[in-house]
Amino acid sequence: MRLDVNGLRAFYASPLGATTRRVVGRSVHAFLGSVSGLRVLGIGYATPYLAPVHCIAERTLAFMPASQGVVNWPGSGRSCTALTDPTMMPLPEAAIDRVILVHALESVESPTELLQEVWRTLTPGGRMVLVVPNRRGIWSRREATPFGHGQPYSRSQLGRLMRDTLFSPEGWAETLYMPPVRSRVLLRTGPIWEACGTSLAMPFAGLHVIDATKQLYRPIPVAQVRRSRRLAPARVLVPAPAPV
Repeated sequence: MRLDVNGLRAFYASPLGATTRRVVGRSVHAFLGSVSGLRVLGIGYATPYLAPVHCIAERTLAFMPASQGVVNWPGSGRSCTALTDPTMMPLPEAAIDRVILVHALESVESPTELLQEVWRTLTPGGRMVLVVPNRRGIWSRREATPFGHGQPYSRSQLGRLMRDTLFSPEGWAETLYMPPVRSRVLLRTGPIWEACGTSLAMPFAGLHVIDATKQLYRPIPVAQVRRSRRLAPARVLVPAPAPV
């Protein structure tokens, strides 16, 4: 089941969504770093995490898939959003410096094609911040949140996917240890859940947040060469004939 843009917007307008935006946004922007003078692209539904960089970056774009729908963003000024196919984006090669993927990888039919398209549009040395539901987390099992829709991933699955698409993970974080409940009392304990889960490295975090760089060259595997053994006739020493 796919979640449309109205459901995503309603979630982030709720108290649980506001807490999620603060918790996840800390990890996203810690990896993103300074974007002054850079071109930033959000894929999926990344607008809740693009607002802090919109006024700093040289250019900010938000591409939303046709299966999800699109909304106008930001609320004032020129719109930065577009309805696109994330595997065939209307951008030239090496046009973007930073890419943020949220509510994107888990909902596409071909994750490999999506990351290959991200690789194409990134500049050499460009970076991608990827937010993906954790298979072992509670959030991927609750359809009441956007992270309960689509295909969740394990750490090993994401590692293989990035190697196949020429991305090198530089940083890895787990976040959203708090349960996905709408109780305002429990939402106040969110920082405690995050501090305990991070310090103890608990495996049931709701999300993976990965910082990956674009590789320019594909590593070439070197196969071991087997040397064939050739059978040679044995040499037998024959004594010289005696002189007559």
